[in-house]
Amino acid sequence: MKIVTTTSELETVCARLSGAGFVTVDTEFMRDSTFWSKLCLIQMAGPNDEIIIDPLAPDIDLKSFYDLMRNKKVVKVFHAARQDIEIFWHDAKAIPDPLFDTQIAAMVCGFGDSVGYETLVNRLTKGSVDKSSRFTDWARRPLSDKQLHYAMGDVTHLRTIYEVLAKRLTQSGRVRWVAEEMAILQDPATYEAHPENAWRRIKTRFKGRKGLAVLVEVAAWRERQAQERNQPRSRILKDDALSEIATQIPRSAEELDRLRSIPKGMANSRSIAGLLEAVERGVNMPDSEIPVVEDAKPLPSGIGPLVELLKVLLAMRCEENDVAQKLIAKVSDLEQIAAYDDALVPAMSGWRREVFGNDAMRLKRGEISLSAKGRKIILIENGKS
Repeated sequence: MKIVTTTSELETVCARLSGAGFVTVDTEFMRDSTFWSKLCLIQMAGPNDEIIIDPLAPDIDLKSFYDLMRNKKVVKVFHAARQDIEIFWHDAKAIPDPLFDTQIAAMVCGFGDSVGYETLVNRLTKGSVDKSSRFTDWARRPLSDKQLHYAMGDVTHLRTIYEVLAKRLTQSGRVRWVAEEMAILQDPATYEAHPENAWRRIKTRFKGRKGLAVLVEVAAWRERQAQERNQPRSRILKDDALSEIATQIPRSAEELDRLRSIPKGMANSRSIAGLLEAVERGVNMPDSEIPVVEDAKPLPSGIGPLVELLKVLLAMRCEENDVAQKLIAKVSDLEQIAAYDDALVPAMSGWRREVFGNDAMRLKRGEISLSAKGRKIILIENGKS
């Protein structure tokens, strides 16, 4: 295991790994007291290399690492990659390409829903994972040998896991299935946080269009404040405070101070002017610019039995294809399929439609039926014995 703390060492390591067919990658980060994740450690392993990069080392430049992440000749292998990629995108607008996520690949290969790294290590490498340093302060220096070996274990076993899963995908003809999922993880839109959309994360009942307009503006104000200060949203203002502001629409510091959810003394802070300006922008927002929140369509009555049949079909198809049910459809998706022929759910497009969606529609149309044969559920073509 090599520990890299200088730019020149990192450039040498990345130049060598640029000739590898693949590298396994993981990160350790902290986000308890910040808006943006603080990158504390990067672990990489190639076929013959085991490397830990210290991004907190004085004056280290990670450019060569991010160049490696963009190198299309080297497959970048992660397990549950989304949070890692979010950090790379924020820090350097870098998204690993090509990308292989072993959690998704394992779900496609029948290892169950959201399968964990430890499970794959046990089942595919016959190894084990040391859990003792899982909850640790990765920003503190120096890191102990125990912490470093724990961190390194997150990528060393990943080499074997990748090779086994990649072989299985090729043999089963499912490489395309995983590629469709990787496209989502590689889409920059997956990681972009737009303040104007921040109101959508607030769970509240809207009382009138004007209240919604105020919520849009104050939520955007909080999002910008959190990003600029690099603090958690709740440290700026909690969700229930945003909801109360949208309901009461305070127009002055005095009115704001009377709200129950507003922290005492906030009305006297420097940030209060910006918050009240956001309220005013909401009050004055033209009606044509206020988002339209459409209530979810009520599901037609009487679809319950069909949903139950779709659940059986889903379980059957997933067992036959040895793929995790969660990757195909949720119960809410099945309800949409039962209710609407044009349901806009993942199960009705791409490889999911091939595995399940087409038969789901045939079941709805009465073209096929479900029956039991011994202990198995089978499909029967209606009109055929």
